[in-house]
Formats: sequence, C-alpha cells, structure tokens
Amino acid sequence: MSVQLAEHTDPSPPPSTINASNSLGSTAAAGSGDSNQTTPAPATSFERYKKRDTSKVVVRFRAIGNAPILKQNFYKITASNQFKAVIQFLRRELNYKASDPLFLYINSAFSPAPDEIVSNLHKCFNTDGHLIINYCTSAAWG
Repeated sequence: MSVQLAEHTDPSPPPSTINASNSLGSTAAAGSGDSNQTTPAPATSFERYKKRDTSKVVVRFRAIGNAPILKQNFYKITASNQFKAVIQFLRRELNYKASDPLFLYINSAFSPAPDEIVSNLHKCFNTDGHLIINYCTSAAWG
C-alpha cells in the first residue's frame, strides 16, 4: 500500500517581503538588508515617552452622604497626573488630614487605583466631557 503526500504550500509570502512598520509610520522590509532606511533611535522614543502631557481634563467633584460640599466643583487637572494627585488635591481642598477617611469613585461605580493616569480614566469614563468623581467619608460602593 503506497501513500502519496501532497506538498503543502504556505499562502504567506516569504519573510523577505513582509513589511514591518515602526511607530513613526515608515516601513522597512524585514530581512532585505537595506541599510539606508531610517529607524528611530531608542533614545528618541524614550524621550517622546517621557514628555509630560500638558493637556487638561475637566473634573467634576460630587459629594455623597455627609461629605462636605466644595464651593467650586469643576476643576481642570493635568491629564498626565496620576489619580493619587486628584486624591491629594481633594484632601487639600477639604482640609482633610491623611488619617481622615476619604473615598473617591468614578461615576458612582468604582474606585480607581492611585497610580491610574487621569487621561486614561477620562478617555474611558467621561460624561459630557467631564470626569465625574464622587467622594465620601465612608465606603459607599464596592
């Protein structure tokens, strides 16, 4: 009994013709050996990453329960700040000590981690262009 094996052909192109795109949008042929193509230096990418985003995010604070109400509830906060900067800012505005209980929630739903970036929270959870932060002195939501 004789079995013939069919030759398997791979529909993908050979590796030398696959184009790889870098973060700047230029393309370089993988394995082509073309040395005149430019790729960004690692320092350039790192410096671009290090640049601080100076854009602002509108934050609206809403008191819950027996928490004191702010005289002004709209603030602009730098988008690249971590959420812990928002916590510290609100503590200063309310004249709260670090030992005083203060709970912050986004859209009355969840409490973000202190190291979360404000711009990420705004992109995902904004309401009418504002990041709504509810605050209270006792745990209100899980």
